[in-house]
Amino acid sequence: MLRSRIVAWLRVILPLAALALLSVLFLLGRKPTPDATIPYANVDPQDLAERQAVTNPTYTGVTSNGSQLTIAGTEAVPGKSGEGSVTDVRLTLRAPDGRAADVTAGTAQLQDGQVTLGEGVRMTTADGWIVTAPEFHAAVSEGTLSADREVNVRAPFGDLTAGQMELRPTAPENPDHVLDLKGGVRLIYRP
Repeated sequence: MLRSRIVAWLRVILPLAALALLSVLFLLGRKPTPDATIPYANVDPQDLAERQAVTNPTYTGVTSNGSQLTIAGTEAVPGKSGEGSVTDVRLTLRAPDGRAADVTAGTAQLQDGQVTLGEGVRMTTADGWIVTAPEFHAAVSEGTLSADREVNVRAPFGDLTAGQMELRPTAPENPDHVLDLKGGVRLIYRP
């Protein structure tokens, strides 16, 4: 009998307490500010709606000698007939034997199967070589990377500078790649 009375009182008191709590939340809540903007929305929605672009694009393929090639970026903007540009680019070339080269760049221009990487280009190989140059050129179908201007190289054994650089397969049917430095190569040996 006592239990039934307690249950009957709780049926009345608990919903009233919940209503009181909700009323306090709504009465003491802050008023919305219509001028407040979302802190991470730094783009103009009108510009974003009118512009043609792809965010976080990724291209993956296989070169003629079987190497895997992946190109990813932050944003891709199409151009005229097969052209385009990508920002904050990361290019990865992985040979069938497991050797890999990662290239990062600020921008990439694509045209007819050729990729021109610019703005802070840096290549890191699996062997510990770091190559920097003003501009790299990548042939997508052949899986080659080249630089026709001065390159700076940090190797496990020292620092090198060269007039040109090419990372290419040793032969069309061979998956091994060779880093070919030419054009006045200088070495500062650090044992």
